[in-house]
Amino acid sequence: MSDNSYTPPKVWKWEDASGGRFASINRPIAGPTHEKELPVGKHPLQLYSLATPNGVKVTVMLEELLEAGHSEAEYDAWPISILEGDQFSSGFVSVNPNSKIPAMMDHTQNPPLRIFESGNILLYLAEKFGTFLPSDTHGRTETLSWLFWQMGMAPLLGGGFGHFYAYAPESYEYPINRFTMEVKRQLDVLDRQLAENRYIAGNEYTIADMAIWPWYGALVKNKVYDAAEFLEAHTYTNVVRWADEIAERPAVQRGRIVNKTWGEEGTKLPERHDASDFDNL
Repeated sequence: MSDNSYTPPKVWKWEDASGGRFASINRPIAGPTHEKELPVGKHPLQLYSLATPNGVKVTVMLEELLEAGHSEAEYDAWPISILEGDQFSSGFVSVNPNSKIPAMMDHTQNPPLRIFESGNILLYLAEKFGTFLPSDTHGRTETLSWLFWQMGMAPLLGGGFGHFYAYAPESYEYPINRFTMEVKRQLDVLDRQLAENRYIAGNEYTIADMAIWPWYGALVKNKVYDAAEFLEAHTYTNVVRWADEIAERPAVQRGRIVNKTWGEEGTKLPERHDASDFDNL
């Protein structure tokens, strides 16, 4: 045991910030910190989000629905600045008591219906519009298996590997090695699946691809954590092939920049209220 090994106390107390890039917004309690209502636009679907991987899942889905001709999927997308604590406003907490983006309100329902957790939003929209989720038992079950695979694996990729490799205030060998091993295992799972299938759940593009691509597609293309070389991402050739193919889809190209508040002009659309908003970039 090293000299700087940590011995947990018998009872943990929240006394100091945890450190790292997101220390200011991490806390061991739920609920709102301030009163602020959420804006509501002209469309029935109101999205409150940010262009993180979880947020991109939903904006890609909405843009894919519109691309497929579902005009009822028009939506307003409002940015939620997680570093400024927007997710702890009373309005946002009323939509998602877990204070995480993305969150959505469907005003076609009476009373208006809140939907939170990115995987659930994808499933809700797929069922609402009858697309991107196979109707046969085998196809539907396979798609949902991969959707829930992503929901279960993402905390190990983001909160585990991403935090300790890219965001922690200090680098420690044990957690980096531990989560690197796990992420490489996950990439191997995907690579083996994509060796036999064009898309994640088979030969049909589904919400499973929309859920997994913003995380693992971005990872192998060095869009998150700057870790592609470290992970030897190029060796997962089937994942790279799939990531490139998904990235060419027009709806994906639009969806990935909605609620994006950083980067060069022309590569971000902090708010989205109409399809014509993309024409002004």
